Amino acid sequence: MSTKLYLSAKDVASLLEISEGFAYRLIREMNLELRQQSYLTISGRIPTRYFEEKWYGLKEPANEGAREKEVK
Repeated sequence: MSTKLYLSAKDVASLLEISEGFAYRLIREMNLELRQQSYLTISGRIPTRYFEEKWYGLKEPANEGAREKEVK
C-alpha cells in the first residue's frame, strides 16, 4: 500500500474499484466504528492502517517488517 496516513474517498474508490459516493459511505461507517471506540476521526478520511486491517486483514503494513530488518 502507500505511505499515506489517511486515505480519501478518492483513494478508497480507486483501491476497491467503486464509486466515490459509495467510498464516502464506507468511510462514514468505518469512522462511526472508530468513534464508538473513542478514537478521533476526520470526515471524508480514514486511517490507512485501519482500512488495511478492515479490508485486507492486515495487522501491520507489509513494508513495516522490512523497515525493522533494515534497522537491526
